Amino acid sequence: MTDDVAEAVMGRWRAAAPDTVLLDGFHAIKHALRFGADVRMTVTSDRQAAVALARELADDVSDVIARSVVEIPAHALRELVPRIHTTGIAALAVRRDARANAETLSRLPRPSPVVVLDNPRNLGNVGAVVRLAAGFGATGVVTTGDMDPWHPNVVRAGAGLHYATAVEHRSLDELPPGPLYVLDPEGEDIRSVKVPDDALIAFGSERHGISPELRSRATELVSLPMRPQVSSYNLATSVAMTLFHWGGPPATTPA
Repeated sequence: MTDDVAEAVMGRWRAAAPDTVLLDGFHAIKHALRFGADVRMTVTSDRQAAVALARELADDVSDVIARSVVEIPAHALRELVPRIHTTGIAALAVRRDARANAETLSRLPRPSPVVVLDNPRNLGNVGAVVRLAAGFGATGVVTTGDMDPWHPNVVRAGAGLHYATAVEHRSLDELPPGPLYVLDPEGEDIRSVKVPDDALIAFGSERHGISPELRSRATELVSLPMRPQVSSYNLATSVAMTLFHWGGPPATTPA
């Protein structure tokens, strides 16, 4: 590739970046494509290796990747992507439609719960929760507070699975309808509670727990079993335990 061509590719990337979502790494691109993302640009510093990886790990989307990926010099990729994934490939995709997400979140009856993260603070934890929600078939993930659930670090941690479930930010007054099950140490042991499919399941922030405002709205307070003197579980672990208790559908798409 000539310097002029590389500069042109970089120019198109920079022009598109503010209005798109960074898919950082092969697995994020793979999942986004599987769940219908509109991927606008895909770049790598080693096209042959990227296509071989796709053939090995995700042959169902390998032809799309092979047709679309553009090889650019390694130094150019480092300029475009702040932290290059070990797979050496990145893409830009259109964010999932907010109106479609809103319709999905508000529709009743729902086939599966909505996970509510109340003022989360850790970007990686939010991404891990998105990944869990997608795997369990949850209707969506809603965050309150000031964090953008589509932040690049959240999308990276979520491995592109924002496109497999409805991920949005809402104020407390804008939460989707449905009975509100709040995780709280003083709640009833979740093992004795049936969580309905149309529930909102709310989890507090990693440091401060659930906010008094959200707690006061709870249909039911529930707690996870925990050994005495252990203070808490990781946020993603708590979500995983709760969704497993709910009993989500098995995955129907490739890993």
